[in-house]
Amino acid sequence: MSCLRGDKLLNRVLPSINQLLKFLPVQPLVIASNSLYICPVCREPLQLQPSAKNYACLHHHSFDVAKEGYLNLLPVQDKHSKEPGDSKLMMMARRLFLEAGFYEPMAKAVAMMIDVGNTKGQGIQLLDLGCGEGYYSRKIAGFCKHSEQIALQGIDIAKFAIAAAAKKQPQAQFVVASSNRLPYADQVFDVVLRVFAPSDNDELKRVLKPSGYLLTVTPGPRHLWQLKEFIYAEAKEHVSENEVPQGFEHLTTQRISYKITPNPEQRMALLQMTPFAWRANESVLQALGSVSELEIETDFILTLSLRTRPFC
Repeated sequence: MSCLRGDKLLNRVLPSINQLLKFLPVQPLVIASNSLYICPVCREPLQLQPSAKNYACLHHHSFDVAKEGYLNLLPVQDKHSKEPGDSKLMMMARRLFLEAGFYEPMAKAVAMMIDVGNTKGQGIQLLDLGCGEGYYSRKIAGFCKHSEQIALQGIDIAKFAIAAAAKKQPQAQFVVASSNRLPYADQVFDVVLRVFAPSDNDELKRVLKPSGYLLTVTPGPRHLWQLKEFIYAEAKEHVSENEVPQGFEHLTTQRISYKITPNPEQRMALLQMTPFAWRANESVLQALGSVSELEIETDFILTLSLRTRPFC
C-alpha cells in the first residue's frame, strides 16, 4: 500500500478532531517582539542589533546571524561533542527517506491538529522542537489552513541540520540550541510541536503561554514492526510514551497507522533514522537490503494537550 493512501485515515479521524473546536480557547493575536530570544549565557533578553547581523544582551554577549539566516545559541560549554546532534550521514539518510513522502500522512494529521487551535486564522507563535532539517516545519507551512499567520521557530542541536532548514525555509527562524535549555523568553509560544524529540518538561511549560498547546508525536505499538523483525530475535510492541507531562491537560489522542513500501536504499535510510541502527550487524544489513519488496507498518500516536494556567 502506498504511503499516500494514509490520507483516507485522516478522513476517519477528522470528525473527532472537529469535536474539539467548540471547547478550545481562542488564542489572541501575538506580535513577535525583538526580545523573543534570551542569552544562553546569562539568560537576559537578546536584542537584534542595528546592523541586523547579530544579537546581543546587556552584558555584551553577542551571537552572529549566519549567512544562511539561522542563529547559533549553543555555547561551547554546553556542547558535549565537537558536532552534537545528528551527523551529516544521519542527516542525509533522514532527508532521503522523508523527502520520499513516507511520513507525509502523519505530517498532514499534525497540521490538522494545529488548525484545531487556530480556527480563526489568528497569528500564533509555533516552536518545532528538535526540528532537524525542518521537514515538519515546511509541511506545516504547506498544509495548515492559515500558515501565513504562523510565525515558525525551529530548534535543533545539530548545526548542519539547522543550516539546511534555514536554506529551505527562509521565512521561518531556526536556532541551534539545546531543547533542555531553550533560548526563548517565558510564555512566548502558542504551540510547541515535538516529533520524536526529547525535551525538558519544565522548559516546555516555561516557554508556552497559559492555555498554549503541546502537540507530541511518538511511536505507536506497531511502528516499523517488520524492520524490528530483521533485528530482534523476538520483536516486541513499542511501549506507549504518550503520557501528558505534569502541568498539562490532555485534550485528544489520535493514532495514525498505514503501510509503506520503501525500496532497499530507502529502507537503509529509514534504519539509520532509528535507534535500531545500533543493533544492526552486517548480516542484518545484507538481509534487509536483499529483499526486493518489503511492506512496513508505520504507527504514530499524536497527543494534543493544553498548558494549564498556574495557580496564583
